[in-house]
Amino acid sequence: MVAVVLLAAAVLAFPSLAPNPYILSAGVVVLNYAVLSTSWSFVGGFTGYISLGHGALAGLGGYGTALLVTKAGLPSFVALAVAALLVAALAVPIGFAALRVRGASFVIVSIALVLILLLVFQSWASLTGGSRGLVVPRPFPDLLRPEHHRVFYYLFAGLLALALLAWWMIDRSRFGLGLKAIREDEDKAEALGTPTFAYKLVVFVVSAAFTALGGGLYALWFGDLDPVFQFSILTGSYLVLMALLGGVRNLFGPLVGALVVGIGLEYFKVEFGDTQLHLVATGLLLALVVLFMPDGVLPAIGSLLGRMRPAQNSIREVTAAELRDQRVAAAGAPAAREPVDAVASTAGERAQSTEERA
Repeated sequence: MVAVVLLAAAVLAFPSLAPNPYILSAGVVVLNYAVLSTSWSFVGGFTGYISLGHGALAGLGGYGTALLVTKAGLPSFVALAVAALLVAALAVPIGFAALRVRGASFVIVSIALVLILLLVFQSWASLTGGSRGLVVPRPFPDLLRPEHHRVFYYLFAGLLALALLAWWMIDRSRFGLGLKAIREDEDKAEALGTPTFAYKLVVFVVSAAFTALGGGLYALWFGDLDPVFQFSILTGSYLVLMALLGGVRNLFGPLVGALVVGIGLEYFKVEFGDTQLHLVATGLLLALVVLFMPDGVLPAIGSLLGRMRPAQNSIREVTAAELRDQRVAAAGAPAAREPVDAVASTAGERAQSTEERA
């Protein structure tokens, strides 16, 4: 609880400490990554299914929100909620098709989803704007850009808190126990009576809803959508890297990974934006994580702290007085007032007679 309070205080204090609007906007980007990577971990963390297609779900949430605002005339945040519900409904048939395969086949299906949606949204220019992009009206047109960043920073922080709460509740539920059983051994879990496909489908829909909320909120903040960016395999790769880096089975793992990777990406894009060096750096970071911290940063730190604690005896020492009290309690008689040495001597004689009989 102390860690949660300190983390919340640091997140809430950041806008006041940011030296300029650019740093504040970078904080918004990092929180967006944290929301998306936490949403990804509903599937990847609980079931072990590695999806590279969550960038497509975020893109659907962004375009759905933008089209409902521009074409249907809905208020911005009503459009955001409706778009998330529509993406969750669309995730049902997608899940029916994708979750019937496992391992590398599931990864390929998730990549195919990204590529198909990219082609659709690029080609359907009359609706989506195609390669020209789509401009989203700002929900707070009277605010200056710094205040606009500040408001959306807190909105992303609230959405992140909601996603973390949902993850925490699932983790401690019977439903979460079934998902973990799928992650460890899906065939054995199904043999023991767990409805594995139904569990996977439900958690996939929940993950899609939170991912769509993150993508839609990003569309309202950024105000300009491009299919190449919204439906990018790199986005899904970043989410996987963030979750793996922090610890895919830890509540705050994706958040820690988003802080490290998000800040690193922003730095490399500013310093080397005209090259592909930021992609090289991302690949090297992923290789280091897989080689040296396969379970993530937080589990590695926990393991290190555990090794630093003093070792405990695996066998508990029992005094003669405790042994006497245990015997008396087992016999159901009142405690005898005999000396401890006498009890120990009696115990030794009984052990010796037992050995002689053997």
